[in-house]
Amino acid sequence: MLLSQLTDEFLEYLIVEKNRSPKTVVAYRHYFVRLLKWIDKDILVADLTSERVRKYRIYLSQYLDDHNDPLELKTQSYHMVALRSLLRYAARRDISALAPDKIELPKTEAHQVQFLTDEELGRLLEIPNTAGMTGLRDRAIIETLFSTGLRVSELAVLNRRLLNIQTGELRVIGKGRKERLVFLSNRARDWLGKYFKQRIDNNPAAFVGYRGKGVGDDPSPAVQLACTRLTPRSVDRLIQDAALKANIVKKVTPHTMRHSFATDLLLNGADIRSVQTLLGHASITTTQIYTHITDPQLRKVHEEFHSRQSPD
Repeated sequence: MLLSQLTDEFLEYLIVEKNRSPKTVVAYRHYFVRLLKWIDKDILVADLTSERVRKYRIYLSQYLDDHNDPLELKTQSYHMVALRSLLRYAARRDISALAPDKIELPKTEAHQVQFLTDEELGRLLEIPNTAGMTGLRDRAIIETLFSTGLRVSELAVLNRRLLNIQTGELRVIGKGRKERLVFLSNRARDWLGKYFKQRIDNNPAAFVGYRGKGVGDDPSPAVQLACTRLTPRSVDRLIQDAALKANIVKKVTPHTMRHSFATDLLLNGADIRSVQTLLGHASITTTQIYTHITDPQLRKVHEEFHSRQSPD
């Protein structure tokens, strides 16, 4: 089988069988196109040897984009992850190909998780002017993100009818279109209730944005009625703006709120498997990025409860 044919069939497999998101499929296609372009001819899958892969890795390490910038090591690693997945698929199909375990991933620096302290979160929550619609919305968004650990893409597609303020439960369709249950804190339910009560529009979106003349802390009725669903980029921008106004030095994004949610749970005694489920992580390995944060807390617990000296 030709390599181009295998990549096409693998992408179809990701869509139909694995139910991967369109973004994932687009990214994988980009990586495969770059590989095929580098080879400069269509080859048999079996001709993708260890030596070819080694030279391709050298090419990626020396690659410069249109701005004369090199590929980040993380991006290089993504190319290799995609290739390894392709070879696993070939093995599953009994297609003669390089063994997937021959593909080694570049060593990257450990991912540093940014999260908010209680004091920083308190300052952030005080920024929205809740006397107006825009401020009510922003406070409700911040509370919802911290209460649920939602990804910004998941928050942006929420509809009002899905947010059950009475029960505080919310079913979310996450990555890979997998459904999970998350929960709203009493405080988040309270602010969402205040926000929804003041809404005069019929837009089904849970969180909306305003445009045109009359936009401000309290948009005019005409502007409110013409509202549109907030995009992930808009949510990202409003979180970053609020963090700047709160004089928080670190970069704060919706994903920082997700990290803060997970860290808060772990530091207060939640087990990592439960946190994995609430975050919608497919693998426990992804959730374990938080362990370097909780390790100091474990040391503190050890010193507090295991402080007696052993007898000589």
